[in-house]
Amino acid sequence: MAKQKKYYKRMRRSNEVCESPAFYGNATLKSVSIFSGGGGMDIGVQAAGFRNLACVEFDHNAAETLRCNAKLHGAETRIIEADIRTIDPLSLAEPGIDLLHGGPPCQAFSLIGKRRALCDERGMLLFEMVRFARALRPRALLVEQVKGLLSAPNEKGEAGGVFKRFSRQLEELGYCVKWAVLCAADYGVPQLRERVFIIATPGTNGFSFPPPTHTDSPEDTPLLHLKAYVGVGSVIGDLPKPVGKHETPTFPNHIDVTPARDRERIHPVPEGGFLAGTNAPPELKRNLTKKDTTKYRRLHRLEPSLTLRCGEIFFHPIEDRYLTPREYLRIHGYPDSHILCGPVRSRSGTVKNLDQHRLVANSVPPPLAQAIAIQLRKVLA
Repeated sequence: MAKQKKYYKRMRRSNEVCESPAFYGNATLKSVSIFSGGGGMDIGVQAAGFRNLACVEFDHNAAETLRCNAKLHGAETRIIEADIRTIDPLSLAEPGIDLLHGGPPCQAFSLIGKRRALCDERGMLLFEMVRFARALRPRALLVEQVKGLLSAPNEKGEAGGVFKRFSRQLEELGYCVKWAVLCAADYGVPQLRERVFIIATPGTNGFSFPPPTHTDSPEDTPLLHLKAYVGVGSVIGDLPKPVGKHETPTFPNHIDVTPARDRERIHPVPEGGFLAGTNAPPELKRNLTKKDTTKYRRLHRLEPSLTLRCGEIFFHPIEDRYLTPREYLRIHGYPDSHILCGPVRSRSGTVKNLDQHRLVANSVPPPLAQAIAIQLRKVLA
């Protein structure tokens, strides 16, 4: 333990997290957020200099999180907790806002799900972005989705049909559509998270996606001056010991809910490893197979995390416990001033709405959203 403390004492938070945005400061560009989730994209967009007029979010815990943080930071952003399909876009803002942004539900397009695309009502929610764009006529749109959207079939089974329809409908409104698959680790976030980002702007205006700032092989890119990927240990190492579920945390959202049996099962797993890949006895592995590389997975202090997911909680690199919601927030690049609302669910429990870990896993890393929004400012200024 003394060795661990000595190691942690040397660690620093080296990733470029978004600072708490000055919500109104010098922000001259106006935005509206839909499918706002826990606020990751909102933080990044506002840190880039946009004033967010309104957020629309259906999940109760996510909406409570947005309300809590708006109040903490003195923002006058309207938080609407409602089904997006019931909202009149013109009730949120006048036409001509600068940016409409959001991350529609991804389950219908995810490559690890049933992938029912437009046969899943959640898949149709993507086209709410088009409905809002038609009414508000924003100068730009920013949409985040899983990579599976690019190949998701339409009702006729045509691969890529959903994305083609979405793009075509935006083009019919006069927008030029660009997209790119970006990895959060390339922008200083300690997480190998890949998502597709879609930008729509009127006509051709020279928008380009932000160039990477980090790489896994900095020695191979000396002329680009790219930094090395950020490891998990450098962003969680200075946190105090977490408290139990029914205790008051000394650091917001830093709560440990690991069941005793899961502590026992993770114990033989080495740093960066997973239970199914160890020589642990069968009573610990139970029904796991070697394909279960994300279940009972320890992260490595010197490496970025795998993509944070809703199905499992990753384990601490050297302690026999789940990562806490605060550690998830740091791995996602959130500022420490951001507070999560709602329950902290252990894997054996269920909750109706999103729990704190899933609020983070479902969201856009703020530093990546900020990098894209800064590029948008250049063409909207």
